[in-house]
Amino acid sequence: MEQKKEKVPRVTMPEQTVSSRIRNFNEVPVGLTEAMAVQEAARCLQCKNPQCVEGCPVEVDIPGFLRLVKEQKFLEAARKIKEKNALPAVCGRVCPQEDQCEKRCILGVRGEPCAVGYLERFVADWEASQIRADKPAVALAPPTGFRVAVVGSGPSGLTVAADLAVLGHEVTMFEALHQTGGVLVYGIPEFRLPKAIVGREVEYVRSLGVKIYTDFIVGQTFSVDELLANGFQAVYLALGAGLPMFMQLQGENLNGIYSANEFLTRVNLMRAWEFPQADTPVYVGKNVAVIGGGNVAMDCARTALRLGAKRVTVVYRRSRSEMPARHEEIIRAEEEGIIFYYLTNPIRYLADDKHWVRAMECLRMELTQPDASGRRSVVPIEGSEQTIDFDSVIVAIGTRANPIVALTTPDLKVNKWGYYIVDEATGQTSKPGVFAGGDIVTGSATVISAMGAGRKAARAIHRMLTGDPAPGAAPEAP
Repeated sequence: MEQKKEKVPRVTMPEQTVSSRIRNFNEVPVGLTEAMAVQEAARCLQCKNPQCVEGCPVEVDIPGFLRLVKEQKFLEAARKIKEKNALPAVCGRVCPQEDQCEKRCILGVRGEPCAVGYLERFVADWEASQIRADKPAVALAPPTGFRVAVVGSGPSGLTVAADLAVLGHEVTMFEALHQTGGVLVYGIPEFRLPKAIVGREVEYVRSLGVKIYTDFIVGQTFSVDELLANGFQAVYLALGAGLPMFMQLQGENLNGIYSANEFLTRVNLMRAWEFPQADTPVYVGKNVAVIGGGNVAMDCARTALRLGAKRVTVVYRRSRSEMPARHEEIIRAEEEGIIFYYLTNPIRYLADDKHWVRAMECLRMELTQPDASGRRSVVPIEGSEQTIDFDSVIVAIGTRANPIVALTTPDLKVNKWGYYIVDEATGQTSKPGVFAGGDIVTGSATVISAMGAGRKAARAIHRMLTGDPAPGAAPEAP
């Protein structure tokens, strides 16, 4: 009797051991070998109607690049990705593929989806190991003579800049901080996204002819109107949402309480984890609380552990199943010994005699029955107050829009939260010639969704400037 052929299992990404990684800031996953990549790519069914492409916000030809990996044409695979995505090494590391392309993979119906993210990372790293990353991987259109200003150098800004440069426009990018990359450099830890990887992707965008100016605060150095008056025919605002949020609790101004923005910026951008080689230390106590349940909270908790905290506790007001962080990040935090207090909410902080935080008073919470939308509210349990000792607290409950550009651009409409109001299909704001996308429009979201907004806006800007659709753009509805 003939036996059925055994299905090839999804490849497992090699990682540092837990005991090693909690003592360093090196990247946790170490990458696939060539043999592993070829084996995984061969699992792709090469569907005639690939749903994975529809699940990708920047429309990468996923079956196309996987086929090239299977054929061991790694350089060609990298070029195929870069037809749509200028930041493959970043996306392969931090994009939530499990909720996007891999979620649509047919293999996932009865088994495990193809590891698109692992393979994207593999080909990007393979390309960088073979050739200079500062050389264009795609052909550039002839110069159009049009000039576009891009404000902000995070994922959305880098995407729109790359797409417009490929289309032949002269692009200048303005970054407020001293290093290019936006949230990719100040918000994501080295062990999850090495700064050298971000720098490599930035150099690729620069190789397309994009000019980049740092330490340039639009809204102070120049206003949006001044950019338009100085020869730019279009402006794209990709400022992100970097204004910290707090809970407005008693004692929140005590020493030892950080916003996630401050904590991660000091560690990541100013390299506090290299102190004393770097001269910007950050204080981390022995018993640290992190408030929140998203990826940023996981990053803060795992960073504090690596900086020497003896005990790190994530305090989240809902249950584990409702945490918005990526599943793999929660698992890694658990493996590393991070403690989780679910259905717990802080209500005030207590001080020692030197005005440092010494404890946090919390309430236990419970979930209500689902409402009509299926969402369960969370309510406090009366009389459940408890005091827990902590000597450092990191508040990672989200961010808001920085108002600096909106305050200096009165005809730029914002909503009640300060985010820019745009046409969803094009990114066009209320101000002629000005577009926006990413977190400054949606609030805190994913890297790839910000990149998707940049792609849509690039097409719209190109059409506004030239009257022609961008290559690869969907035709207009009749």
